[in-house]
Amino acid sequence: MPAPGMIGAARMPRAILFDLDGTLIDSAPDLAGAANALRAEHGLEPLPYEHLRPMVGAGARGMVGIAFGVVPGDERFEPLRDAFLARYEQAMLERTRLFDGIQVLLASMEAAGIAWGIVTNKAARFAIPVAEGLGLAPRAGALVCGDTTPHSKPHPEPLWEAARRLGHAPADCLYVGDDLRDVQAGRAAGMATLVAGWGYLGQGDHVDTWGADAIVESPSALLNWLQLP
Repeated sequence: MPAPGMIGAARMPRAILFDLDGTLIDSAPDLAGAANALRAEHGLEPLPYEHLRPMVGAGARGMVGIAFGVVPGDERFEPLRDAFLARYEQAMLERTRLFDGIQVLLASMEAAGIAWGIVTNKAARFAIPVAEGLGLAPRAGALVCGDTTPHSKPHPEPLWEAARRLGHAPADCLYVGDDLRDVQAGRAAGMATLVAGWGYLGQGDHVDTWGADAIVESPSALLNWLQLP
């Protein structure tokens, strides 16, 4: 495991790439709200927020799965997914916000000359308005969405595309995310990987088993890991 603040042969990352939901932004309130609104439309009681929050990192698939007990391939899945996304699109920025400490983290990175970008599986029709609405889009050197390239995470291609846009080799990049797919994508892309322990983390194997270089519990802990003021 690299020492804190180091990548490979004692080098700071030249660029840091972030997942969006669960890493830079807390979108769970709006996504959970859309899921429960759709449940109400189907005559179902709302699910507790704490049941919905862990599945946010799995996107519409995870939210529809937990809300209705269906998976891709089920006859009801696609209509429910489309209805869920339509509801979410109407309320993407009602309660979504940056996680505490993200503004300080990004400002410190920018002051240190570290380029940064976003790689998300969220489709552009959602990711771009959210990133713009929260002031991230004008600052990010790259915004690669789930439909920017032919593949989405855990495939490494979106991360390679972001590195290309930032003008850095993958080996000079660090990827930070809160889902197993993020670690898998980062490792496949040849990047160091960190788990955002403040994120959603999903349900399943413990994060210690994901194979990341480190787990950081807060944006301020990531600053310490990078040895930035």
